[in-house]
Amino acid sequence: MSELERSLLKRLRDRDERAFRELVSAHRDRVFNISYRMLGNKSEAEDVAQEVFITVFKTIDSFREESKFSTWLYRVAVNHCKNRIKYLSRRKDREKDELDETAHSSGNSTGNGAIGQVTPRSPDAALAGVQMEEVLRNAINDLDEEQRTVVILRDIEDLSIEEICAITEMPDGTVKSRLHRARLALRKKLQRHGIGQETGES
Repeated sequence: MSELERSLLKRLRDRDERAFRELVSAHRDRVFNISYRMLGNKSEAEDVAQEVFITVFKTIDSFREESKFSTWLYRVAVNHCKNRIKYLSRRKDREKDELDETAHSSGNSTGNGAIGQVTPRSPDAALAGVQMEEVLRNAINDLDEEQRTVVILRDIEDLSIEEICAITEMPDGTVKSRLHRARLALRKKLQRHGIGQETGES
């Protein structure tokens, strides 16, 4: 750990609010990206990212410096995302039940299942890019929770297998196995949309 990082940690433990702002500035983009990829919704990702930094600030004394600080931070982010996925799943089930009841009484219902809609500013090329991004996002969202986590950390965030093992607290073999299965599942989903997906096996 660098002296700069040690200094930041000490200031965080002293509840220095300027240190908190520095922490957010340094890691905001990566934490948001992980949250967005796991949740598939920008608003939810922004909420979770904010919760992550507040949690880290409040629980910084529990960081024992046995791993890189960023590894601990991303573990907090992943755990928050998993909790939010469970919460959203329960809420979706409740809303579906309520919608079914409304449909029975009124005879019609409307719903919007779009996630993070984006309006392109230029025609064909931009539209194709938006559509491909949406297909990829939906394909990732269809993965089970653990597969989604490892493929996001490895293939999107470009973290090493060693870092992913530390973040997820899973052994090397488990991470590689889940990554392999996630890549296969993603490739099949993307091919159904006519999109080739080349991923390495490292």
